[in-house]
Amino acid sequence: MLKYTKCLFLLSVILCLFNTNLSAQVKKGQLIDGIAAVIGDEIVLESDIEDQANYAKQQGANVGDKCDFMESILNNKLLIFEAKKDTLIENRSAAIKEMAGTKYTQILSQFPDEKAMLTAYKFRTSYEMKTAIEKIDADNYYGQAKYGRITEKADVTPNEVTDFYNQFKFQLPNVKDEVSLSKISIYPKISAAHKKEIIDKLNKIKQDIKGGESFENQARIYSEDEGSAALGGLYKGINMGQMVKPFEAAALNLQEGEMSDPIESEYGYHLIQLVKRNGKKYDARHILIKNTPNADEIAAGRKELDSIRTLIVNNKMSFKDAAYKFSDDKSNKFSAGIMTNNQDGSDKLEKLGLDPTVSYQIAGLKKNDVTEPFQQEDQQKRKMMSLIQVNDIIDAHQLDLSTDYERIKEMALNKKKNEIVEKWVNTKIPSIFISLDTKYKDCKFHSNWLKNSIVTTK
Repeated sequence: MLKYTKCLFLLSVILCLFNTNLSAQVKKGQLIDGIAAVIGDEIVLESDIEDQANYAKQQGANVGDKCDFMESILNNKLLIFEAKKDTLIENRSAAIKEMAGTKYTQILSQFPDEKAMLTAYKFRTSYEMKTAIEKIDADNYYGQAKYGRITEKADVTPNEVTDFYNQFKFQLPNVKDEVSLSKISIYPKISAAHKKEIIDKLNKIKQDIKGGESFENQARIYSEDEGSAALGGLYKGINMGQMVKPFEAAALNLQEGEMSDPIESEYGYHLIQLVKRNGKKYDARHILIKNTPNADEIAAGRKELDSIRTLIVNNKMSFKDAAYKFSDDKSNKFSAGIMTNNQDGSDKLEKLGLDPTVSYQIAGLKKNDVTEPFQQEDQQKRKMMSLIQVNDIIDAHQLDLSTDYERIKEMALNKKKNEIVEKWVNTKIPSIFISLDTKYKDCKFHSNWLKNSIVTTK
């Protein structure tokens, strides 16, 4: 049923990086080994198709039909080709290139050394891997930007939503068990004595560096920043505004080679060394000692949150007001503490997809119940104390207009957008050079990819 309503960009969001020379020169009418298609000057590699199929399968998509799958890739490549010529789409090549270096560093932090990472991802050099990351991010950006430009005025009326539902209601997916939750989180306060202990430790490290120890070695030994410790605390090519404000202010007030005093940020305390500054970019090393609360501080945080819970359950304060007044979680502090779905931005959360800690805490609760204070970690693995209120419990069911109108509307809108893009693709195909491998010559594509293309054997 909704084959063509799948988002055209799922296939361009690839986590599996590929080991290929992306600068191959292609002559018109010629497909070299490893190239499945050429659209304009955009190349579709056989390895692209394999990697994207593997990733799509991991996401639960059905890629059994090679022709439908290939057409999704061709559509996306055409969008990318046209986006790069569209003067109303910002050229972000420089920013994407810079971010590729940052992502490379983040991936490297998960391995003992660079050689292990390159071996795992099957790259020969760091340059090849950074180039691949840059290519993937550029495709994502340009494809989505052009898709947005083409469909920016698309909308559906209530009648169109109803018609869509009536046509596909027996094929719409079932909704699994869901909940709607609100959360208040606070970070336990670090005592003055604990802060002094951390600062004293960093001052001792600073003295050791002044006494002859290298900053790089001390960072490898002592830094608690998983993203840079293995690199001797080094961050290269930092853009202004990229780091938290206390870090950047301290770093940019240093001379090259100079060290700061211990600096406090939301992540803990830093000892920073400015390595190099070049215009609006700079390289810096740092040693981070996290402000991880101890047992007494966690107990105090639990007590504070328990007092907040008492206000809520005794109806002296609403959960919404308590979240606004007390929560340290900036992601939902100003939206009544409501937890949102990362996939569609709604407040409906699939039970099976919840964090295991959250699942355990809400097990057996009814609508409007509030958990006891419990400990968890944020995305930066910082300890925090949380309370959760169960706003609603939604049993598994098939999508229905009466209960799932917004979801069905979104599906109807996506179908309409993809139909608009399909028409746009058909208007562009005749004027663009297209070359396809012979294995696709018998495909029955939705668009006229074969009518104007050169079908070539390898």
